[in-house]
Amino acid sequence: MLNRFDQNTRRILQSPAVLPCQDVNPATLIRSLITLSHSIIGFRSEFFATQRRNARESIRQISILSMFFTEIMEQDVSGLPDSALLSFSELHHSLQKIVYLLEDCTRSGARVWMLMKSHFVSTQFSSLIRAIATALDIIPMNLIKVSVEVKELVEMVAKQARKAKMEVEPDDDYAMKRVMMILNQFENKFEPDPIMIKRVLHHLRIDSWSECHKEIRFLDEQISVQNNERDLHLFNTLAGFMRYCRGVLFDNTDLNYNDDQSIGKPNLEIILSCLNPEDFRCPISLELMTDPVTVSTGQTYARVSIQKWLKAGNLICPKTGEKLSSTELVPNLNLRKVIQQYCIDHGVQISKFQSQSRDISSTILPGSLACAESIKFLSEYLVRRLRNGTVKQKSRAAFEIRLLAKSNIYNRLCVIEAGAIPLLLTLLSSPDTTTQENAIAGLLKLSKHSNGKKVIINHGGLNLIVNVLKNGLKQESKQIAAAAIFYLSSVQTNQKLINEIPQAIPALIDQIKTGSSCGKKNSLAALFGILIHPRNHQTALSSGIIPLLSNLISTSQKPEIITDSLAVVATLAESFDGSDTIFKASSLPLIIKTFQTSPSPAAKEYCVSILLALCNNLGNEVIAVLATNTNLIGFLYTLSTTGGSQAAKKARSLIRIIHRFHETNSSGLMANWDSSRIAAVGSC
Repeated sequence: MLNRFDQNTRRILQSPAVLPCQDVNPATLIRSLITLSHSIIGFRSEFFATQRRNARESIRQISILSMFFTEIMEQDVSGLPDSALLSFSELHHSLQKIVYLLEDCTRSGARVWMLMKSHFVSTQFSSLIRAIATALDIIPMNLIKVSVEVKELVEMVAKQARKAKMEVEPDDDYAMKRVMMILNQFENKFEPDPIMIKRVLHHLRIDSWSECHKEIRFLDEQISVQNNERDLHLFNTLAGFMRYCRGVLFDNTDLNYNDDQSIGKPNLEIILSCLNPEDFRCPISLELMTDPVTVSTGQTYARVSIQKWLKAGNLICPKTGEKLSSTELVPNLNLRKVIQQYCIDHGVQISKFQSQSRDISSTILPGSLACAESIKFLSEYLVRRLRNGTVKQKSRAAFEIRLLAKSNIYNRLCVIEAGAIPLLLTLLSSPDTTTQENAIAGLLKLSKHSNGKKVIINHGGLNLIVNVLKNGLKQESKQIAAAAIFYLSSVQTNQKLINEIPQAIPALIDQIKTGSSCGKKNSLAALFGILIHPRNHQTALSSGIIPLLSNLISTSQKPEIITDSLAVVATLAESFDGSDTIFKASSLPLIIKTFQTSPSPAAKEYCVSILLALCNNLGNEVIAVLATNTNLIGFLYTLSTTGGSQAAKKARSLIRIIHRFHETNSSGLMANWDSSRIAAVGSC
């Protein structure tokens, strides 16, 4: 009867409450009212940062009605008149909305936002209490068998609800005006008084770094799904303000931050291992759900598919056949994250998903003038700490930069322009493990910006990062250094510079041998970037990379490691020396087997790229092996029709090469088949 949504997936200050259907069983309706009222009464123990009086008054009135509902349930409710059932349905609808409103008022991380929406929230409380008064007025109390005392209490509630004034409390109003004044000071490039800010935060009980961090996480989540331009502007402004507060007013000693240090971010492996990939398909379209939403029956569908279903006039759940009590579509954010990670790990194209989610390119601009200035003030403050602070303060400043630059291009630019990179580079030689990790993680985030890459190279940072890769105090620091090298290698001139450092490629190979799963993945990605420059191939080949990667491909249990290893092998195979080393290492049978057995489209494409490069570079030796594999042609035909455009093109080229080989061999013209003709066929 009662539809409930996870408050972390329901959009804040939006209520998916629905009216019960007209033929609802009276007993079910009353039981659901009792459940709702108990939920509301349970909020007595919750902390309300704002709306304290309004929430308290609402809870008090509902607690009285709870006694009323309980007494009704003790009698035979099947004989309740229609007017009573209509009233109870309206009460049910209003109580649902009160539950959602109380959830939002106590929602973790939403305190600043709820403060700034105080007038709207007060209006919501007022309209809901008035709706309860209206519903109580039409209940035929003379036809309902409850005690006189309870009837009197219900009449009292109705009377009080009609007269109730749900207004913004003076303390909330004062704090809200203070926040607006602070934001105005930021807009005018004036750094606010920290004492004034702390008073506002104290009113909301945001008294620690972790509480401030919760606010930022909530605001960032809302920014990523927000469509309303006015609200988006305010969310961005408050996010910048809270980042300033977190970095300047609080020490980050109360939270052990677990940053994702992998380029591929395999942070959902445990969840993914427990799921069936078929659950990611929409029951209507049978396609991957790039934007999953949940309907009132609890079933999940792709947004586009269920919208088409509803638009066609269908008001039942396609999977269960139940009547939909509401057409509200609630985003299933948790499932969307799991699907995205699954796609990344298994080489599935997620361009459609990425186009619908918030692109980080949207963070090139700060979102608001107040946000821009607050980030500038914060960046300058952190750089001062890096320059003049104690060892502990420097580490904390690096940690804050690590957070600040994680997923925002504008923030990275502000930190770079403030002069953070040279100071972070000096911390790489710190004997303190935490300081070194925070410094290299901050540099990783800044290396994603084009200006950051230039500053790191110009200040000799490449050698220092390679040194951390080889001699880092913690495994985490080494794998972060590998990721930083990957981003630096995206600049062509840097690929040559990295190869000129004798320790660079051997250190990456060592990480592939002995590092963690994350370290392996980051090092493979870095090698892939470096080896795009053909002159760097020989260094990697002489370091024994082919046998190492072949072992990884044959033994690894992680699909992403296998795919990344194949990507590096495919890059090396483009050169003659690479192809020759692959063939002499007896890796050809392994590549063929992987092509035939791997479920990953990306892995199959890399295998075909390797086979085609070997044919073009080595000719008959390789082609003869492929031609004797009777099953290979069938797999190539399948890929040529079901694979992506590039994979299909390469598969067709291989098919032509093998067919031409059979034709030439059968006609006795084997001697005329040389590598130049193979290359010509492969380029068709």
